[in-house]
Amino acid sequence: MITHWVRRLTTAAVLCVGLLLFTACAAPHAPGVIAGGNPGGVYHAYGTALANELSARTDREMTLVETDGSVDNLQRIGRGEALLGFAQGDTVADALAGEGDFAEPLELAAVARLYDEYVHIVVAKDSSFVTLADLADARISLGSPGSGVQVIAHRILEAAGMSERDIGAEAETEADTDIDTDTAPRWVTLGTQPAAEALRAGEIDAFFWVGAIPTPGVADLAAEFPIRILPVTPEILDQLNADHADVYGLSELPRGTYGIEDQTRTMTIPNYLVTAADADRGEIREVTETLFAERAAIARKAPVAALLDTREAIFTDPMPLHPGAADYFRSQRR
Repeated sequence: MITHWVRRLTTAAVLCVGLLLFTACAAPHAPGVIAGGNPGGVYHAYGTALANELSARTDREMTLVETDGSVDNLQRIGRGEALLGFAQGDTVADALAGEGDFAEPLELAAVARLYDEYVHIVVAKDSSFVTLADLADARISLGSPGSGVQVIAHRILEAAGMSERDIGAEAETEADTDIDTDTAPRWVTLGTQPAAEALRAGEIDAFFWVGAIPTPGVADLAAEFPIRILPVTPEILDQLNADHADVYGLSELPRGTYGIEDQTRTMTIPNYLVTAADADRGEIREVTETLFAERAAIARKAPVAALLDTREAIFTDPMPLHPGAADYFRSQRR
C-alpha cells in the first residue's frame, strides 16, 4: 500500500518534471532527518526517541544525526539537510535576524516549545571557584563549535568582563581530549562528555553546558566526581537581556540536582523543536501529534519530555508556529 508520504513525493516529482522547461525544482528538506546534538546531551536522547516514535507511527524511517548543537541544527535546516532540529531561543533569534553565526536570515518555524534549559557552569566541588569573576584565569571549555552552548558561554563571560581572551586556532575539540595543560589555550571547545572527562582529569577547571535537568552527561560525571554549579547573577541576566532580545530567564537549580545540596540560581533559556517555514503542513501536523501522543514513550529515554504541555508549547516567540503545528493545537481545543 502506498503511504501518504510516498504520494507526496510522487506529486512533487511530477511537478518538477512539468516545470523543468521553465525553472529548477527547489531542493527538498531531508524528510527523514532530525538534527540532534552531542551524545550525553538531552537533544540526542530526545531526538533519538522522537525518531523512533515517528518511524513507528508513519511507517517510514526517521533518523537522528549527531550534531554540534543549536547553531549546527538550524544551519542544517536552512540548507535542507534536516526536517527537524532542536535549538535554543537565543540562537533562533540570531538565525531569524541573520546575526551572529548566521550570514543571512533563515526562514524557520516552530513545532513546539519543549522545555526550558538551564545554564550549567560546572566546577569541581572542592575547587576554589565561587563566582564568575573567579574564572578570570581558569581553563574553561565553552562547548562544541557550532553549539548554542558556545553562544551563551561567550555572552556570559563577556558580561562578566572576560571578553578579550581568544579561544585560539589550536583549541581542543571533542575529538581530541588529551589536553597538555602546560600549552593548551585557556578557552577550549569540548562537547559535554569530553568536557566532563577533562574536568575529572584536572585538565580544565570549568565547563559550560546548557540543557535540561538532569543532563545525562553531567549526571554521569556527578555520580563519580562531586561537582558544583556556579551562579549567574541578576545583573548578568539584565545585561544579556538588554543586548539579546530579552530571551533569558532566571531560576533556581532544584536542591539535590547532581547531588548538590544547596539551591543555585542560574540562567534559563527556552528550547524549541524547529523546522523550515515551508515544510509540508500535513507532515508537520503529524510530527506535532506524535510529539504529544507518544510523550510518555519519549520520556522513558528523555525524561524532560514529560514536561511537554500544549498550554505552554504554543509560546514560541520570536519564531512563528508552523501552520501544521498550529492545526494540531487548534484541534486540541475542540
